[in-house]
Formats: sequence, C-alpha cells, structure tokens
Amino acid sequence: MYDIFLKLLNERNVKASDVAKATGISQTVFSEWKRGKSKPKADKLQKIADFFGVSIEYLMTGKEPSTSESNRLSRKAQKDIEDILSSTEQMLRQEGLMFDGNPASQEAIDSIISAMRVGMEMAKEKNREKYTPKKYKKD
Repeated sequence: MYDIFLKLLNERNVKASDVAKATGISQTVFSEWKRGKSKPKADKLQKIADFFGVSIEYLMTGKEPSTSESNRLSRKAQKDIEDILSSTEQMLRQEGLMFDGNPASQEAIDSIISAMRVGMEMAKEKNREKYTPKKYKKD
C-alpha cells in the first residue's frame, strides 16, 4: 500500500505532510506504515483515497476495481456493512481482548475486521442474487 501511496504523491506532486494536513492523519502514522509497523485502518484508507480521488482498492492494490465489482453492492448495503464493522471494531478495541491467552494485537483486530468485511460482502451479494425477483434482474 505504501508504494502506491508514494506513487500517488509523486504523480500529483504532493508531499505526505500535505496529505496529513488535509486528512487529519498524523505523519507518524505514515512512517509506521512505511516501516511496516502498522497497517492502515479502513477509515484512514478512505480519507487518503478520497484525497487522491481513487478507490480504496486502487490504494491497496494499484488496480482499479472492475465495473461489475465496484457496482456489486448498493450504497445502502455498503453503508450497512460499514456500520456493523464500525461497532464491531469499537467492541474489539476494548481493553482486555485476548487471543490464545495474549492481548489482541492491532494486526489481529485488523485481520478480523477485514475477514468480516469480505464475508459480509459475499453474503450480501449472494442474498441479492437469491432474493431479487426475476423481473428486476438484469441479464
């Protein structure tokens, strides 16, 4: 992700400090990403993507989502998923969360959230396919 971030900085002739000021993300966070000490959270990724006018997928992979993938879920479905993940993330950040007898790391929490996002997106897509009446389906 950081490589793509650097590429966008160079292409747009912008400094990381400019992005930090515009998004409210500290420069310390950027340097931690660069060194691999932490991974960006979804809300910060969205702010950076919005700043550069790209998708989160582009920011993460360097590839734009295909049209069918980007329109796969409705805005309402995406908002529902974000609301659920936001409340779940708050719950996971509570003090005392343990995995295998050790305090949960930020990486573990981020992995759980990512896995939940993928699972919910797949479930929403399957449900849309299964429960959309034939007369509303596009061929």
